[in-house]
Amino acid sequence: MKKNLTPLIALFSLLSFAQENYNSENHNVSFDDIKSSTFAKDSTANALVIYDFGNSYVDQDDFKLKTEVKRKVKILNREGFDKANITIYLYNNSKGAETAKNIIATTYNLNDNNIVTTKLDRKDIFEEKYDENHTLIKFTLPNIKEGSVISYSYTLSSPFMFNYKGWSFQEDIPKLYSEYRASIPGNYEYNIKLIGGRKLKTNTTAVEKECLRAFNGGVAHCGKYIYAMQNIPAFIEEDHMTSKSNYLARVEYELKIFRGFDGIVDNYTKTWETVDDELRKDANIGKQLVKSVDTEALLSNDILSEVDTLRKAESVYNYVQENYTWNDEYRIFHEVSVKDLIKNKSGNISSINILLHNLLQDAGIDVKPILLSTRNNGFATKIFPVISEFNYLIVQATINDKTYLLDATDKYLSFGDIPFKCLNGYGRILDFKKESNWIDIEPEKASTIQYKVELNLDTKENMSGNVYAKNTGYHALNSRKAYYPNRDVYINKIQDKYPNIEISNHKVLSEGKTSPEFIETYDIEYEDNVSGNNIYLNPFIMKFFNENPFKLQERTYPIDFGYKDTYYYTFKLNFDDAYTILEKPKDLALNLPDGKGQIIFSNTLANNSISLIFRIKFNEVVFEPEYYPYLKEFFNKIVDIQTNSLILIKKK
Repeated sequence: MKKNLTPLIALFSLLSFAQENYNSENHNVSFDDIKSSTFAKDSTANALVIYDFGNSYVDQDDFKLKTEVKRKVKILNREGFDKANITIYLYNNSKGAETAKNIIATTYNLNDNNIVTTKLDRKDIFEEKYDENHTLIKFTLPNIKEGSVISYSYTLSSPFMFNYKGWSFQEDIPKLYSEYRASIPGNYEYNIKLIGGRKLKTNTTAVEKECLRAFNGGVAHCGKYIYAMQNIPAFIEEDHMTSKSNYLARVEYELKIFRGFDGIVDNYTKTWETVDDELRKDANIGKQLVKSVDTEALLSNDILSEVDTLRKAESVYNYVQENYTWNDEYRIFHEVSVKDLIKNKSGNISSINILLHNLLQDAGIDVKPILLSTRNNGFATKIFPVISEFNYLIVQATINDKTYLLDATDKYLSFGDIPFKCLNGYGRILDFKKESNWIDIEPEKASTIQYKVELNLDTKENMSGNVYAKNTGYHALNSRKAYYPNRDVYINKIQDKYPNIEISNHKVLSEGKTSPEFIETYDIEYEDNVSGNNIYLNPFIMKFFNENPFKLQERTYPIDFGYKDTYYYTFKLNFDDAYTILEKPKDLALNLPDGKGQIIFSNTLANNSISLIFRIKFNEVVFEPEYYPYLKEFFNKIVDIQTNSLILIKKK
C-alpha cells in the first residue's frame, strides 16, 4: 500500500505545481498563464493580477507627461468577471485635458488545448462625461470565461506636470508582480510618498543626463526611479479601520518646486508658516474667525450674565447646537459665511463651528480652530502642508486649564465630545499669533456599555426580572441617536434583537439628548429552555457581540477602534428551595499581549442565587497588525462565552 501511495502523492504534487505556473516576468501571455486555474496563496481570490507595469516620462517632442500602462489579469471564476470592465479616469480643466491612446486589449482562452484570442474592437471603447473635471474611458474585454486571461495596454498623455502620475501596487485582488518606472526632469522637484508600509522588491534611483532639451537650448537631467513589489496580497476591508487610502501600497507625487529653463522658480509646496499666513488672510477661514458677532442679539441675558466660565461655555455651545443646522456639506474652504449662517440658520461645517468659535471668543474664552481629516477621508500629510487633505473644522476651548474639543454640528453630542468620524489620530491646531502645530485627537475617557440583569425563578418555572443598562461616551451617543427620534422604534428594536424576552415598563433615567450618559431600565419576562425536570439557562440575555468582526486569514493594516472600550455585564438569578444548580460556567481570565486588553468571567453560587460577572476591556485605541491573530482569538472567546455559557437548573 505504501509503495503505491508514494508515486500518487508525487504525481499529485506535480499536477498541483503545474496548475500554477504564471509568467509574472512580463506582459506576454504564456500557455501556462491560461492553463493555470488556481491561486493557492489566496483561495478566496476571484481574479489575479499576474503582471502590472507602468512607465511615466516627459515626452521630448511635446513636453507632455506620458504614462504607458500594461496589465495582465487571470479570471479565476465567474465572480471575477467584473475585472474585465476597465475604466480610465482622465482629468481636464480650462488649460488642457488628459487623453488615452493606443488602447489594445485581448482575451485569451483555451479550446482543446489551443489558445484562442479575441481582440477588443475599437467601436467598443466608450467615452463618458463624469463631472466638470473628469472624463471616463470605458471598455469591456470580450469573450470572458472562467480561466480567461485578459491583457491590455494604453498610453496616457497629460499636460499637468503638477499632477505626476502615481501608482497603486495594491488593490482588492492579489498581484504577483507590479512595477512602476518614473523619469522626472531635474527642473521638477516632487515630494515622493511611499504609502502602505509594504516592502519593495526593487527601489533604485539613477540619473539620465540631458534627457530633456528645451527650445531655447536649456537642458535637464532626469532622475530615473524604479519601484517594484511582488506577491502583493489583496486589500480586503474589514471592521474597525480608517480609510483604506491610508494603507493601500502605492507611490504618490506632490510638486514642490518648478525651475523653468528661463530661470523662473515657482514654489508649489509651502511651509506651514506660509500656509498659516495665507489662512489668516483667507476670506473663508481667517477673516471669518475674526468676524464680529452681535452677541447681545443672539444670546439670552442668562447666558450673557453667567459668571461661571465653564457653564457659560456650555450654554453658548448649546445655543449654537440647537439653533443652527448642518447642511451636510464638508466644504471647509469654500462659501464659509458666519453672516449667512445667522441669517439662514443652516450652513456647512466651518460656518457653524466658526460661529461657535467667535461667540466663545467674545465671551473671553481661549479658543482655537482645528483642521482635521475625517476617518473616511484618510490621514492628512504631516511632512509638508497639503491643505486639500483637510475636510473638517472643530474648536478647541481652554477653560480653567482644561481643554475641550467641540463640534456644534451634531445635536446629540455632549459638550466636550466630537463625532466618531473625527477620531482620525490627529489634527492641526491653528494659532495665527504664534504658530500652528499638530495635536493628538483621542477621547480622554473610555466608552462603556454596562448591563445589570436580575431574574427571579418561581416554582412554576417562570422567570422575570429587570434590566439596568448604562452607556457612556460613544455608546451613549449611539443610544441617544437611536432613542430620541422615535422611542417606540427603539424599544421594538430591542425586542426584535432579543426574541426570548418580553419588555415592559421601559424608562430612560438620563436627562436629555445631550447627556453624557444614557441610562435605561425595563422589566422583562424571560422564556427559558425546559427539558423534563431540567432548565437550561444562558445567562447572557443581552450580548455585546453576536459574531467575531475579524474573519481574515491575515490583516496587514492596523485595527483602529477610535476610542478605548469597556464592556461590563452582571447577572443574578434568584431561586427558592424547589431548585438546585447542577452545573455552571467555568471561570476564565484572559489577557491580550502587553496588557492591551482583558477578559474576566467569573461566577458565584451563594444561598439561593447565582451571580456572574463578565468584563471586557480594551486598553488601546489602535492595535498594530501583529496583534490581529490575538484579537481574533480574543473575540472568538468573547462570542463563545456569550453563546455557550449555560446554567443547568434541576427541579427537586
